[in-house]
Amino acid sequence: MTAVNNLSTPQVREKLVKAATYAALVVATFLVIGKSFAWYITNSLSIKASLVDSLLDAFASMINFVAVRHALKPADADHRFGHGKVEALASLAQSVFIALSSMWLMHEVVERFYNPTTLHYNSWAVVVMIASTVLTAMLIMGQRYVVKRTNSLAVSADALHYQTDILTNLGVLGSFALSSYLHLTYLDTLVGAAIAVYILFASWEILKKSLDILMDRELPDETLAAIRHIVQNHPQVLGIHDLRTRSSGHNEFIQMHLDLEASLTLDQAHHIAEEVANQIYAAFPTAEVIIHQDPVGRCRRRHRKMIFPQ
Repeated sequence: MTAVNNLSTPQVREKLVKAATYAALVVATFLVIGKSFAWYITNSLSIKASLVDSLLDAFASMINFVAVRHALKPADADHRFGHGKVEALASLAQSVFIALSSMWLMHEVVERFYNPTTLHYNSWAVVVMIASTVLTAMLIMGQRYVVKRTNSLAVSADALHYQTDILTNLGVLGSFALSSYLHLTYLDTLVGAAIAVYILFASWEILKKSLDILMDRELPDETLAAIRHIVQNHPQVLGIHDLRTRSSGHNEFIQMHLDLEASLTLDQAHHIAEEVANQIYAAFPTAEVIIHQDPVGRCRRRHRKMIFPQ
């Protein structure tokens, strides 16, 4: 997450994230109904695989719908750092469920290999799959806009689900056409297997992102470099050490020690720390910054040498 200046205010962020979860639920409902109809009239395994993917999308969107509203709650006496990690917990649950569903789908693939089924072209099924692809593409564009403005992990994970849906839809359309016209029975099954593997890898990506937040992983290297650049550009800052960062929901938590001239008064040191913090806030509007001022000078160095003899 690099320094950005286009993040929304908390009020706008809340509206955008909630709107994204509403839209995802509506789209997921349409996809499930449409693909259920397409699978019923074709008995295509690749369409069934795409239907499973859409069912997972609907399940994930329902989780996000609930989790996002809890994560947006402000910090309280029992949760002083807010409720942002609910998003990571929701994404973690999604990844596990998706992985298990992918394994079930692979079982279906094996069954179809032993009991192949001839597919019959159906124009309504094609219409459903094309409409699903267009609608999903529109949703993803909206979700990407929301992620850009809010840095929401839940919406980002949801967008990843629907990106896989785009690929599965395109694969289904291709396999369905070739299987119907060229009578390549196993092509439909192979596409179903490819979708299952892709879903499994997608769940792993979501799992890693969720664990990074839950385990308080440091922010990306480019973000740390941006913070150091801001601090070191202040003319009265002599150095920076003990920089610690983590994220929770849409918030970044940044802690550091500033090396300042020992001859400065407490008021002067506090003023410098405030200036540094404000510059960081300008680059990272959703951050919370804690700065400790360390005096550095002749007396400080002598004192450290006495305590820690070489």
